[in-house]
Amino acid sequence: MNEMTEKEMQTVKMSTLYQLRLIISTGDKTEYTKDEILELLDKIATAKEQN
Repeated sequence: MNEMTEKEMQTVKMSTLYQLRLIISTGDKTEYTKDEILELLDKIATAKEQN
């Protein structure tokens, strides 16, 4: 099994943060609860697992 390098792990983290930013910035809402943000992160994680 291939192990990820530190650089690859950092790239994945930044990609996830950017995806969250895009979801929030393109949405109609201006405020999110903690639970809503966690739900968005779960959706991103689930989508990454399916790729």
